[in-house]
Amino acid sequence: MNSIKNSSCLITTLNSTLFRRCDTISCLRSSQLNGHIPILQNAHLIHTTPNLNLFWERHRKGGYNKNVKRVGQKELILEGFKQLKKEIVLWRKEVQEKLEADPIAIFRPGETDVKWQFKDESDFENWKVTNDSDHNEGQSFSTFEMSASGHGLFSGNVQSKIPLDGRIKRSGYCNIQTLRARKSFKREVYLDWTPYNMLIIKLRGDGRSYLLNIASEGQYDIWWNDVFHYVLYTRGGPHWQIAKIPLSKFFLSSKGRIQDRQCALPLNRVSAFGISVGARAGHEGPFSLEIDYIGLEFDPLHTEEFAYELYKMPKYTTAT
Repeated sequence: MNSIKNSSCLITTLNSTLFRRCDTISCLRSSQLNGHIPILQNAHLIHTTPNLNLFWERHRKGGYNKNVKRVGQKELILEGFKQLKKEIVLWRKEVQEKLEADPIAIFRPGETDVKWQFKDESDFENWKVTNDSDHNEGQSFSTFEMSASGHGLFSGNVQSKIPLDGRIKRSGYCNIQTLRARKSFKREVYLDWTPYNMLIIKLRGDGRSYLLNIASEGQYDIWWNDVFHYVLYTRGGPHWQIAKIPLSKFFLSSKGRIQDRQCALPLNRVSAFGISVGARAGHEGPFSLEIDYIGLEFDPLHTEEFAYELYKMPKYTTAT
């Protein structure tokens, strides 16, 4: 007991000494510190109360937002007024769809519900293109625009050559992805694909294999990078092909790594859809993927819930 009392008294004495030392430094004149008093005033010399956060969440861009220009509150308000008319139009469409919605008529078996089709330039506004060269991590480049025949054309050139900076180890990818699903007034939502079990794509490829990506972003940062993949094999030549892919065959990965503990795609929590092409295994050079439409379908004959084995492993023995 005496040792505990002595330790408590020692801590109290040290704290009081530190507070007196800080008060003395704060009261020094600027001339005595050669003009460095503002630095001391802004410094956090003693942390009396820690930040008690329940969950630590890093930035969604993962460090790629360092050069993003900060916009002031005034500019944000003015830009908000400019977009007000567009958001009201979206809100009117939401109300109209809710009043006219009839699930029995919409989700009929065997009929494709087209989600994305490319007939004019406005259909590309909800898509974004990313390459390894966007952040000086490679030399690949691509575009997603209207083709000569009036369809969506994802084309470019993938290169696996890495920059000589000693930091990048792998490169060579191009990707297109839809913007985050949202309603009017910038409300982020999830796409609900629960009535469907098939992904339908009408395309004209170049013989390459492409990676289909369905993002399922969760509420916390541990789920932000959850993406479900499926490899799409295309035929070369001038003929169109219709790919009918069961949603049960999409497998889970995080940050590009296939997870040991798999799970079925949560159809009620889809946040984005994308297509990627890589330059690994010598698959470098130009590529071209023409897309007519991307849709969903319910096939009553397909009863598979998940195509892969679900391992029940002991805790702390598998990567999650």
